[in-house]
Amino acid sequence: MNQATTRAVTRATIRVELPAHLRTLAHVGCEVRLEVEGQATQRSVLDALEASYPMLRGTIRDHVTHERRPFLRFFACQEDWSHELPDAPLPDPVASGAEPFLIVGAIAGG
Repeated sequence: MNQATTRAVTRATIRVELPAHLRTLAHVGCEVRLEVEGQATQRSVLDALEASYPMLRGTIRDHVTHERRPFLRFFACQEDWSHELPDAPLPDPVASGAEPFLIVGAIAGG
């Protein structure tokens, strides 16, 4: 007798705040809510963001390497996550939707 095994798929609603130029491009307000399957990581959140808003592909990460664009920064729970590994789990308050994942346009100048 075959016994079917079921595995629960974890889904989370992640809040993401975008900088003004990306909000304009995506025609959204300051914050978007995304359904993320599995563990909430930078990669899973950005994959879900680009799937929901295809016009953002290539604006946050390079098309080929998927590396963060130089003038964008990522923040979670008031900490800079820009140089964290893409598959590192995001903090629980972000993964639960209590706190947003922020994508911030960096300021450069001399």
